Amino acid sequence: MNDGSDLFEEPYEYQKLLGYSVTAWAEGEATIEMPLETKHGNRYGLPHGGVHASLLDTAMGFAGSYTGDPDAPQLVMTLSMTVQYLSRPKGKLLIAKGWRTGGGRKTYFADAELSDETGELIAKATGTFRYRSR
Repeated sequence: MNDGSDLFEEPYEYQKLLGYSVTAWAEGEATIEMPLETKHGNRYGLPHGGVHASLLDTAMGFAGSYTGDPDAPQLVMTLSMTVQYLSRPKGKLLIAKGWRTGGGRKTYFADAELSDETGELIAKATGTFRYRSR
């Protein structure tokens, strides 16, 4: 997969808040990475499920919005998303990989997996997304 770095955008505020980066982006797929920090923890000190959901959602959103042209971005919005929480991280880096799995002119479907650098599978997601008007 081409890493798509020539298309990477400046981080937006929520992205800065969580501290994740788009590390690869190509037609139908994207990878998001985020070093784990104390601020990502819930009351028990474990990474909050909302952090997992945000990374999965972002990976699926990018997976369906690739245009290959920095002057013609395609924005999308999430219509529905289901997350299955499977495990907790063993490492210190969360890696979300998303894939566009189908769809049409106005909507698309995607899957994503969240793991860490040790290979531990932490969560999976499926989603339905709508293309925004340009």
